[in-house]
This record gives sequence, structure tokens and C-alpha cells, in this order.
Amino acid sequence: MWGPLRFLRPDALWARYRFDPTAYGLPRRDELDTGRSGPALPGYRVREIQALADATRHGDWQAAASYVEAAGQDWDTRWSRTELLEQIARPDSSWVDAWRRERPDDCDAATLHALVLVHRAWAIRGSGYANTVPPARMAQFGALLPEAIDAAREAAALAPQNPGPWVVMITAARGARYSPYRFQQLWTELVARAPHHYDGHWQALQFWCAKWAGSDAEMLSFARKAVRNAPEGSPLAAMYLFALQELEAREGKRAPSKDSKALLQQVADSLRSVRADDERLPRLRHLLAYHLGRADLHDAALEQFRLIGLWCGAEPWIEDPNPAMSFDLARTRAARKSAGPRQATRQR
Repeated sequence: MWGPLRFLRPDALWARYRFDPTAYGLPRRDELDTGRSGPALPGYRVREIQALADATRHGDWQAAASYVEAAGQDWDTRWSRTELLEQIARPDSSWVDAWRRERPDDCDAATLHALVLVHRAWAIRGSGYANTVPPARMAQFGALLPEAIDAAREAAALAPQNPGPWVVMITAARGARYSPYRFQQLWTELVARAPHHYDGHWQALQFWCAKWAGSDAEMLSFARKAVRNAPEGSPLAAMYLFALQELEAREGKRAPSKDSKALLQQVADSLRSVRADDERLPRLRHLLAYHLGRADLHDAALEQFRLIGLWCGAEPWIEDPNPAMSFDLARTRAARKSAGPRQATRQR
């Protein structure tokens, strides 16, 4: 994995010549897997997703409707299921149209339709900066987003207690260039229905980024509030990790403040309460381990590396040409500067 050493810093030398990962409860270097952020989905989930894809491909929208309805008022789960259906609908959304025709008063069908429009708009625009997008594509993007917002408002009227349509509106708002005042009106409606909605918070965090409608200060204030308000069992505190990633992408690495270290410890404490089988958790552990290490919270970082195990196919490691090396150096540093070797059960 190593080849010629890229770095001659102490961590790199110690990693190559002295570091025994197993003494710290970590997988061997030759076990590291850059293919995924964590273990594969359990078989029942793979079969469930495949069954949905097969059913909708044959026009069976009832299976999709039942899948969303089964989430009840667990709004995070209901939204994640809606997002999965949107992904399934990307090659062909005719079954969504059929669902809406058969059940015109179904909020789930109307919400999914609005979400399909939002993602269709972003697919046309692309992910580049505005000055790199051809005018014709930008015009299509600008026309589709208001249509998606209108569709989401119609969905909201069908089930006033459902936060899903408001997540769609918040998702579309930054591309539609909403002012902070207009956005706040949408946000008030969302949190009145689901005050700790994970994906709603993630979309709002993007809005408050400096590259969109906010500033670094507004983004960080929003993220800190999410940490303070995160309920037990929710990964909501991870909004602070995304804010740190955004700052680093814009401004480069900078020394963590005392306040940042305290917040990172709070994030670590909060994520301990999240169910181990939460599919969002592996990605968050990678970001947490990275930022804890940068903040010199080495024992806490090492705890995350033990929980991560052999998987290193996630941000921030995959941003490096050699993800396994980047991951290994980070866990080496955490081990080297921690309280000392501790045997632990490894997660696989």
C-alpha cells in the first residue's frame, strides 16, 4: 500500500516501521478496504430495494406507496424512503405519474413528484459553478425549480402534518435564489412539523453556506444549534461536521478553536446514542474521526477508528489519491498520540 513514502513526518515513519494496528484494536493495514464507507447493506435491505425497483419498473406503484406508508410518522424514515423512490424513478418516472393519477389526494405521491422535479432540475444544471453552466441549461434549471416548489405546496395542502413537502421546498430554495427571509418562512413551517428532521437540516445548512445565501458565521451558528438540540438517538449533531467540511473546502485547514474542540466532543457523545445499524452512521464516523484527530482529541478519534474498522472508502479519505494511506496515517496519528494500546473488539 505504501510504496515510496510521501511524507517523512514522524507519524508516517512510525506508521511504517513501528505501528502495530492490532495492538490498538484496529485491523491490519492489508485488510483496509477502500470500496465502501462501512459494511454492505444487510441482505434483507438489498432484497427490499431490488423488489421495489422491479415492481416500479413494471408499473406497480402500489409497492412504492406501501413502502412509504409503512414508515408512519417517523418523518426521517419516511423521507429517506421517498428519496430512495426518487432514485429508482430517475430512469423512468411514469409509475410516479400513474400513482398520482390513481390517487390525486395522496401526499406521498405528490411529494415524490415534486422531489423528482427538483432532482431533474439539478441534473440539468450540473454541479459546476454558475458561470460554467450554459445559458440554455441554466434557463431550464430556473424554470423547473419554481414548478417543483409549486408542486410541493400542492402536496403540503394534502397532508398538513407531513414535513416532506417542506423539505422539498427547502431543497429547491437555494437554487431558486430565495432570500433569507423567504427561506426562513419555509424553515418555520418545516420545524413546526419535524423540529429535528435530519435531511431538512442538511439542506438548510447548504442554504446558509457562504457559497449560497449565507456566510460562514451563519452556517456555523446553524450547525452549533443543531448540536445543542440533537435528541438522543438522532445523528443531527453531525451537521457540525458538514459545516467543518465546508469551511475546509473553502478556506483550507486551520487550527481548531477551543470552542470547536468542545463541540466535536459533544458530537461524539451524541452519535454514541445512534443505533449501530443506522445507515447514515458509517459516513459520519469517518468525518468525526478526521476532525477529532485534527483537534488533537486523539483518544476520541481512536475510538471512532475502532468503530469504523477496515472500511476507508469515504470522505475525507477518498479526496486523497491514496485513500488507504490517508486513512492509515490518520489512525496512526490517533494511536501514537493516544493514552496507549488498548485491545478492543473490532467492527466489521
